[in-house]
Amino acid sequence: MNGYERRKQKKMEQIFSASIELFFKYGFQKVSVNEIAHKANVSPATIYNYFGTKEQLYTDSLTNWLDKQLAQYEDILNSGLSFLEITKKIMLLEAENLKILADEFPKFPSSDLRGLIQMMDGYSEQKVVPFFKKFVALGKQEGYIRKDQTEEIIMRYFTMFQNELVRNWEGSNQKWTTENMDQLMELFFYGVAGRAQLQE
Repeated sequence: MNGYERRKQKKMEQIFSASIELFFKYGFQKVSVNEIAHKANVSPATIYNYFGTKEQLYTDSLTNWLDKQLAQYEDILNSGLSFLEITKKIMLLEAENLKILADEFPKFPSSDLRGLIQMMDGYSEQKVVPFFKKFVALGKQEGYIRKDQTEEIIMRYFTMFQNELVRNWEGSNQKWTTENMDQLMELFFYGVAGRAQLQE
């Protein structure tokens, strides 16, 4: 990467950081390109030169944010922790991130919401699903997930459990959820019968 490319990359990171902070705080409609440019220490012309439109800036900034969250999940998956600890950390982080997105979507113009949802669906198919397949493979390897369970069934089960965590997160029960995460993980993996009962 030459000097020009490094400077451009640095400016884009500044723009991504400023735009996602302002978009998440105030919503798409209430933030101007001029405000983003001021916070990012670049000119509005630079933003239009890189992204073309405010809508494209939003899409690219959100994709950049999602990539960074997914990188955190990858780091957790490759951390060497037990699969139970990996699952707990990923679920807590996912609950926090889904709460952010749930707060953000209502702020987006309804006329453009369909395109945003399509973008999120495409991102999930291209990047989230492959990650989840690695997650399931590790769980089967360590004996936490039955080898005869399909990825689709595990994903649906994970999503149902995750939705309840998000509901508690949205209800300002983050402290309770965090404090009781070990018990929730026991229920997630072993059900109400418990680990000892299943091993008898």
